[in-house]
Amino acid sequence: MVRIYDNVTGCILSSQSFNIFNIEESEPPVLEVHLVSQTFADNNVIEAIATGLGAYEYSLDNGPWQDEGVFNNVSSGNHEVQARDKNGCGISSEEIFVLDYPSYFTPNGDGFNDTWNIEGIGNSAIIYIFDRYGKLIKQMNPSGSGWDGVFNGNRMPTSDYWFTVEYKDPITGNRGKFTSHFTLKR
Repeated sequence: MVRIYDNVTGCILSSQSFNIFNIEESEPPVLEVHLVSQTFADNNVIEAIATGLGAYEYSLDNGPWQDEGVFNNVSSGNHEVQARDKNGCGISSEEIFVLDYPSYFTPNGDGFNDTWNIEGIGNSAIIYIFDRYGKLIKQMNPSGSGWDGVFNGNRMPTSDYWFTVEYKDPITGNRGKFTSHFTLKR
C-alpha cells in the first residue's frame, strides 16, 4: 500500500494498492562455440557458451532446445549452434566444422556414399589406404573426389580397409598422423 500525505495537515491525500512484480533484464546472447574433443575423437563434443543479461538455451542444427550448451556425439561436417534468450529477447548463431572420417562407404552407383574421403581436412593432408594385409591400395589428397573402391581397375571386395592420414590439426595447428579403419560395403 502506498500513501501520499499532505505535509501541512498530515492528512492522507491518496492511498493506492500496487501489485509487486519483478523486472528481469534480457538481451540477445553473445555466443562462443568450441570443439572440446580432439580431432578424430570417438565422441565429438561441441560446447556453446552464451553470455549477456538473460537466461539462455541452446540448439544444434535446428534441433530441440536445451538448457546446457554441450552437444555430444556430433557427426562430422558443418554445424550451426544457436543460443536464444528464454524471454524472447534475441537469438545468436555460430557455425563450426567437426573433422572426422566416414566409418563406411558403398560404391554401388546410387549417389550416396559412393566414395570414401575425409572432407575438410585441408589440401596439405595425405591419405594412404591399405588392405587388411598392409598393401597400399591408394594414396590421395583429400581435395580430390575420394576413393571409389577400385584398385588397378578391379573392384575391391567388401572388407575393412585401413588408412593413415598425415594432416595439420585444425585446432592446434600441429602436424599430426592418425590411423584407423573403415568398411567398404558392396
